[in-house]
Amino acid sequence: MYQSPYHKFHIPVMGLAYTIDSPIKVARFGIASVMSIVEDRLVEMMRSHYYPSINQPYIPIDTDVEDYRAKRITDYLNLVNTIVTEQVEKLKQAAFEAGSEIVKYFEMLPDDSALRKLYHQMVQTKEQSEKEKLEKYLRSQIRQGSIDVNIMTKLDKNNLNKAGEPIADASDAVSALRGYVKSNLTHSSIIFSAGLNPRLYNYLEQCKEFDVNDDGGFDKKVVIKVSDYRSALIQGKYLAKKGIWVSEFRVESGLNCGGHAFATDGYLLGPILEEFKRNRQELIDTLFEIYNAAQEKKNGKQFKYPPEMVFSVQGGIGTHEEDAFLHKHFEFDSTGWGTPFLLVPEATTVDEPTLKLLCAAKDKDIMLSRNSPLGVRFHYLKGTSSEKEKYARIEKGTPGSPCTEKHLSFNTEFTKEPICTASIKYQRLKIEQLQSMNMSEPELKRQVSELLDKECLCVGLSNSAAINYSQTFVNKLDAVTICPGPNIVNFSNVVSLQKMVDHIYGRTNVIVESNRPNMFVAELYLYIDYLKDQIREDTLMDQMDKKKKFYALFYQNLRNGINYYREMGGLEEDTKQKLLKDLDSATLEIDFLNYQYEINAN
Repeated sequence: MYQSPYHKFHIPVMGLAYTIDSPIKVARFGIASVMSIVEDRLVEMMRSHYYPSINQPYIPIDTDVEDYRAKRITDYLNLVNTIVTEQVEKLKQAAFEAGSEIVKYFEMLPDDSALRKLYHQMVQTKEQSEKEKLEKYLRSQIRQGSIDVNIMTKLDKNNLNKAGEPIADASDAVSALRGYVKSNLTHSSIIFSAGLNPRLYNYLEQCKEFDVNDDGGFDKKVVIKVSDYRSALIQGKYLAKKGIWVSEFRVESGLNCGGHAFATDGYLLGPILEEFKRNRQELIDTLFEIYNAAQEKKNGKQFKYPPEMVFSVQGGIGTHEEDAFLHKHFEFDSTGWGTPFLLVPEATTVDEPTLKLLCAAKDKDIMLSRNSPLGVRFHYLKGTSSEKEKYARIEKGTPGSPCTEKHLSFNTEFTKEPICTASIKYQRLKIEQLQSMNMSEPELKRQVSELLDKECLCVGLSNSAAINYSQTFVNKLDAVTICPGPNIVNFSNVVSLQKMVDHIYGRTNVIVESNRPNMFVAELYLYIDYLKDQIREDTLMDQMDKKKKFYALFYQNLRNGINYYREMGGLEEDTKQKLLKDLDSATLEIDFLNYQYEINAN
């Protein structure tokens, strides 16, 4: 039976290593978090770290074992589940005394939680038998946070047998899904991000583990991360036709987020959330009709009522006021707080040097880069050991990275076997090609510079855990890459888990930047900067005339978004006045762009 979580937020996936063991850190306190399971070498390293911690032998799963990727993932998820289950049982037995984990559990709950109120009633109760009765009940109500996993659907490289042929159902994403499916996690979710992957979703259709259980709920749920309503409708229908119910749509800002940024065509988060709010029931009803028909055909079952479907939002949330507004005004069930938790060692795994860089980060240190080999824009913190290592290789005349993991190997421009655009091999071949094309020196310099920006993410996003736990991820490769959202500049101090949770619920404030713009304004300016960048590039490439329709749509969507925010109710008066002032400034900026380039001339 579905049980709604006590907390109103979750910790989304971050990088590869940064939330790889977050459930072990926070699940016992009722907080949900998401692990990436695409990097099986990292998963294997974490197995080797955590088995000794529970006095059990670590038995390696080597790469010559059949289906080793899936088996590593299954075993690690089972291990995490075992650790968390033991932690929860221990917490339930703890004494209600200052500093104990059971006290921390109840004190971190939101203020309007009935359980938190009952806890405070118990604390104030003097009569011993009544106090013991309340304590017993409180212990019985403790519920762990969901142990969730993420698969980025684009990371689905084929894996080959010794004859060089693709192994059936053994691509990166499919084998990761199988690893999750075979785990003993229950009341857990798999989150798919980065769009629709037919091969992955076809395999998902075969997995009975996502069917409704005897209680009318799901032991394993499907969650889809989307950037707009249209994507939710398309992917929801696609899965419903296969008899798969989407239990949650996780809406993320296109640009005001960490990691890979999937920009919309100027559609802003506020209007997107409004569309979800307005069409929420219609979406549920539409998908349920398709799902029910598929279930009857597939299993001979008919359902009277749709299964539970919830809606969450993430991307740039920074204050309690913003968090509460998303819940109240847009009626979203949960919010995702990612980047701020990078400064909470009790929740995430960040090495000390990188943690210091995050604390010191200013606007100039966070860039929407082209560093990802995927060709998708990527938020990036400057000054990391990975960036320094990359520039050192360029200085030596040997650009590119050793490609040990190959998860981002998709390019076949020069080779039959796909290779990564950040690899030494690709960059050498590409530079040779560019130098032979007789282009102008400025254009050659631009294209080479863009090429050399590419960076190894498989290793860079994994090494933080290796450093923190004194492990070796890849021998002689220990540089770190980190990809916080722009919101990191508003958080400058390492804080405890309890303090960050108190910040989310408005019981304290950890933001040091008093002039921080509202999250909607911050996203708006990210889109304006993105538009300027696109115009600059297309002007240089003489592509503006060919993309007039795109720019006209982008401009109009920004104007529509600004108009929506002007009329948006539910804000406190001071917040509203500051918002209107910021919107006036943004309007001047985009109108000047329109004047300069005649974006919306027609």
